[in-house]
Formats: sequence, C-alpha cells, structure tokens
Amino acid sequence: MNRPRTFTGTYTALVTPFRHGAVAYAELRRLVESQIKAGISGLVPVGTTGESPTVSHIEHMDIVRCAIEAARGRVPVIAGTGSNSTREAIDLTEAADEAGADGMLVVAPYYNRPTQEGLFRHFALIAEATEKPIILYSIPGRCGVEIGVPVIERLRARFPHVAHIKEAGGSVDRVDQIISALGDSVTVLSGDDSLILPFMAVGAQGVVSVVSNLYPREVGKLVAHALAHDYAKARALHRRLYPVFKHMFIESNPAPIKLAMQRAGHIGSEEVRPPLCPLSAASRKTVLATVAAFNRG
Repeated sequence: MNRPRTFTGTYTALVTPFRHGAVAYAELRRLVESQIKAGISGLVPVGTTGESPTVSHIEHMDIVRCAIEAARGRVPVIAGTGSNSTREAIDLTEAADEAGADGMLVVAPYYNRPTQEGLFRHFALIAEATEKPIILYSIPGRCGVEIGVPVIERLRARFPHVAHIKEAGGSVDRVDQIISALGDSVTVLSGDDSLILPFMAVGAQGVVSVVSNLYPREVGKLVAHALAHDYAKARALHRRLYPVFKHMFIESNPAPIKLAMQRAGHIGSEEVRPPLCPLSAASRKTVLATVAAFNRG
C-alpha cells in the first residue's frame, strides 16, 4: 500500500512489554495485532511511553523492527528516534528509515537545554538524514525547552517532510499560535490524552496517545468525532474517559498504564525499568478503581 505522509487520527505510543528485564517481543507483536484490530490509525514504538531512555540501542531498533514486521504495512509505524545527542538521533533516524518506518517522532533534546538556534540546527541535521516524515515533539516539562514557533516555521520552510508536531506543552494557546503561524501546512497532534478535545477544537488533527494502549477503540472514537466536528459525541466520550486520562499519569508514565494493561491481560507483566518503579499502594488502588469504574460504563 502507499504509505501516508500526513498523519491524522489516533496513534498509540506503545508500551514496551518486559519480562524479567528483557523485552517481551512476542507480547509486543500481540499488542500490535490487537491495536490494529481495534482500528488504531498508527503506532509509535519506543517513545517515552516505550521507555526509550532505558532500552539499549540494540533493543531500541529491535523494538522498531518488531513493530514494523508485526504491522505488515496495515497502519503507519512512526519510530521514536529522538535523543539529546544530535549524532545519536541521526543514527536512530537512519536505522529506522532503513528498517521501513513510515515516519520518525523526534523529541526536543533533554537536559542540555539548547538555545532556539541550537534546536533548529539539531532538527535540521536530523531532517537531512531522511526523506521520511518527521514529527517534532515538544514537551518542555520533560525536556526543559520548548520548540519555539519560529523554529517550526524555519524547519517547515526548509524541509517539506517536517510537517507535524506532537504538542505536549499543556496549552491550547500554544496550539493556536502554531496553527495561526503555519495554517494547514503543519499537522498538530495532541501529546496529552486529557487535552485531545480542547486541542482539536482549535485545530489539532489527532493524538499520540498513552491511554489508547488500553482503550484504542474509545480514544479512536473520541478523535473521530472531533475530526467530524461532532463535538456533542466527542464531549460525552471525553467526560467518560477523563478520569482514566488523569489517573494514568498519577505517577510516572508508563507505570500506571502498564499496571492497567497487565490486569486487562494485554501484557503479561507490569514491569518497568529503573529508575521507574512499581506504583505505590495508594496509586495502584486509584488506577484499578478508575479502570473498573470505566469498564462498568
């Protein structure tokens, strides 16, 4: 099939299943299959939800290849290839391109806090390494820097394949600023499940979702209603999903979603890698009660 170069809809930021410290590739393949059967728009392996900071370089690319092979071209697979090292991000991007990824999700460099000029040069060098679509990922709460709108404009003007941004700054105003500056030439995807509805109300075109690991159909319907401008149905689903959206971040992602997925039988273990750890007793109780309430309808 011809692969899309514009990504809209619901993209699941896949968890990486672990068993006894190792990546559980068979479980990952089953997860990909269940997501596709549920009608997901696409898959994003090895983002933050996939615990990219704590998988090795070999594991990173093996996870990407596993997702691509399991998807078998039925939905786009967007590989997480970001790093705070420009050279490392280029290497991951080139490897994911060669593996057959349909696009790359590239987070802003974290910890070293580059200037806006540094951000532009970082993303420009990565864009020069591939012709596949690149989704910029701005999440200042984790990275310490925001990808400024002028940087997005400069990148968009120079690189036709830099036409998407996953926006996780928590601000509807920021989405407005991006769309006001770039119009239809850029696709904004929400990086926060709880902000899907307000972001889409001002022009975002979908989400890279954590909660769709557990509820792909429901999150997909919310996004589809918003894309169709049926905001009454979208609001109803948002209200129902909102406690899940909030409590899946009660502690550091992806520990809460992994617990919920393990209890639902989607993965065999809630295991996360250090420095992440299992949820506290109080948070476990909250997560499981929230999921049980949602499942009761």
